Amino acid sequence: MGAAARAARRVRWFCRELFGDAKYDRYVAHLRIAHPDAPVPDARTFWREHYAEQDRNPGARCC
Repeated sequence: MGAAARAARRVRWFCRELFGDAKYDRYVAHLRIAHPDAPVPDARTFWREHYAEQDRNPGARCC
């Protein structure tokens, strides 16, 4: 694998982590391991519930 390809993979990983795209993938992996019989929500449902939970419990956010 060339240096440019490795750099592109690192940039892709960084952007997915920065913008939260990998969060859904980690959640699905967790469900499949810890709760194999539970239904896996689609990405749209996951994000809707995620943002609703953030609104209910803002924690340390300023807004």
